[in-house]
Amino acid sequence: MTDTVVDAARPAGVPPVALEHVTKTYGVGPGAVTALDGVSLELQEGSFTAVMGPSGSGKSTLLHCAAGLDAPTTGRAVLVGEDLAGMPEDALTRLRRDRVAFVFQAFNLIPTLTAAQNVELPGLLAGRGRDRRTTDGALARVGLADRRDHRPSELSGGQQQRVAIARALATGAAVLFADEPTGALDTRTAASVLELLRTAAAQDRQTIMMTTHDPVAASYADTVIFLVDGRIVERMTAPSADEVATQVSRLPSRDRGR
Repeated sequence: MTDTVVDAARPAGVPPVALEHVTKTYGVGPGAVTALDGVSLELQEGSFTAVMGPSGSGKSTLLHCAAGLDAPTTGRAVLVGEDLAGMPEDALTRLRRDRVAFVFQAFNLIPTLTAAQNVELPGLLAGRGRDRRTTDGALARVGLADRRDHRPSELSGGQQQRVAIARALATGAAVLFADEPTGALDTRTAASVLELLRTAAAQDRQTIMMTTHDPVAASYADTVIFLVDGRIVERMTAPSADEVATQVSRLPSRDRGR
């Protein structure tokens, strides 16, 4: 089991993720599309937040701006105490590498590496070297201690996603961004993955932002925010899956192709 990481580089009381009046517009003139429209949001340490909304609502754009994968058109994005505006690309890359972890629907594992090597990779890229204790501890937490030497092709989809989560846990990152992490999984496997994310927030104090279309997945989060046309229109605290589904049914659906 990995030790809880204290984020000494971030000033006390500063939320690990903060967006201030963020807009994101693609294109110019009459054909311009506003993906985010004045979004303000703070995610506290150890929180687990799900982002929901109809197709084209701006969920992925919100995650990308918060994670420094995309730059807002206007407004301010702060990640683990660092203002992302104008940050040089090499510094931004280091920030994401050292302080942030990602889990995506597509798993993003290196097919030629074993599970253990995939988990070790971020540490090697960051120059921290191999730490077998941390790697094995992370794999044990996700129930894959006996699969450490298997390559992705030898693992099920659920097992590959759990390797991706073990990789995120092993980094000790302050913030974990998960973009539709259960979209390709069956119900039972998805539940185990979501429990792992909830535990990472509660035990390791990782701050988690997850996009999802699934009300059941969203119900694992502490807070669910709902986007429509790039704006936050509703927030729910510790909702049930039925409560989330009811709220989703009330949202207008408008596909802008985002």
